[in-house]
Amino acid sequence: MPDMTPAPRRRPLWRLFIMPALLVVAAAAWSAFWFYAASEAGVRADAWAAQEAKSGRVYACGKRSVAGFPFRFEVRCDDASVSLVSQTAGAQAPFTARLGEIMVIAQIYQPKLLIAEFKAPATLADRGQPPSLKVNWTVGRSSVSGLPDIPQRADIVFENPSIDRVNGPVQTPLARAGRAELHGRFADGSTKDQPVIEAVLQIAGGSVQEVHPLLAAPFDVDVQTRLSGLKDFKPKPWPERFREIQAAGGHVEIVRSRIRQGDLISVAAGTLSLNAQGRIDGELQMTVVGIEKVIPALGIEKMLEEGVPQATLDRVAPGVKSQDLNNLFGALDRAIPGLGKVVKQNANTGVAAGINALGKEAELEGKKARAFPLRFVDGAVFLGPLKVGQVPPLF
Repeated sequence: MPDMTPAPRRRPLWRLFIMPALLVVAAAAWSAFWFYAASEAGVRADAWAAQEAKSGRVYACGKRSVAGFPFRFEVRCDDASVSLVSQTAGAQAPFTARLGEIMVIAQIYQPKLLIAEFKAPATLADRGQPPSLKVNWTVGRSSVSGLPDIPQRADIVFENPSIDRVNGPVQTPLARAGRAELHGRFADGSTKDQPVIEAVLQIAGGSVQEVHPLLAAPFDVDVQTRLSGLKDFKPKPWPERFREIQAAGGHVEIVRSRIRQGDLISVAAGTLSLNAQGRIDGELQMTVVGIEKVIPALGIEKMLEEGVPQATLDRVAPGVKSQDLNNLFGALDRAIPGLGKVVKQNANTGVAAGINALGKEAELEGKKARAFPLRFVDGAVFLGPLKVGQVPPLF
């Protein structure tokens, strides 16, 4: 009998190409979108730079290129420079920073977050002058979130940063660190017209030359602050900025401060503000481990042996005359030979004991410590009842 089974029905071949065709169309559309957005990136960058220039931050780029297809944008700027122009000091830039390259990265799916990478070195120069500082690092990276409006958070990190003073071909080390981080954000509940800025500064293995031998030894810093009283973020002379903060009733709250250098550990917290004369008022509660080891590093014994300069006495013992102190040591030697030398040699012990007597016993990180207030009264700095310094007016 003949086979009566119907022949299988053949499906149209064009259906097999529907999915590949859709993928091709989607890829073409995505590519068109990316290249359009890449072209707009340059327009947006120019508009942003123009807006920043009105606020006193002038950005320039020798050569700009866009890459990163297909899922992100990489805007590379070669021969970059940033100039800060005071709105009250005229149109000239007080200083300019230059660096070889900045690359800004934005993901398609997270357009409000910008990540930037910086290529070392950078140079800083005063207006119309050759570079005076050179900054180097191995890795430099920052992130800013909340754009294009006012950024809500900003972070910047440098690995192995160094700062050198430049004098022609001569470079002198000024500061070093293993790592430096600065994080800032708007505090919860703050508004654009009355912002409160929370900032955290962390330095690991830092050292500073040309200031004091005590700062040349490596130290670690971790400071958290809250700043209120800002009106805007335009570059301004510091005296003008401080005056605005004071007029707005602003202050700096040291939420947490920890400094460690070898066996020395210091923590502090408190609030500082400015009075109408531009002088600092406020109080920090300090707890210190190993304060007795700082005294020899300050060189008090050496100063006593060589004679105490009057300027030093004015800072640490107002009203005491250098000649009177030296005459006292001479009189002690005449009365009992060698007594003046003994007093000088034990000066550090006596000063340490005096400082210990200012506070009370405490414990910090499982170690014996001393706790005492560091007060600022109209610019004068008091360690307990003793005046130990004077800060000049900030405006």
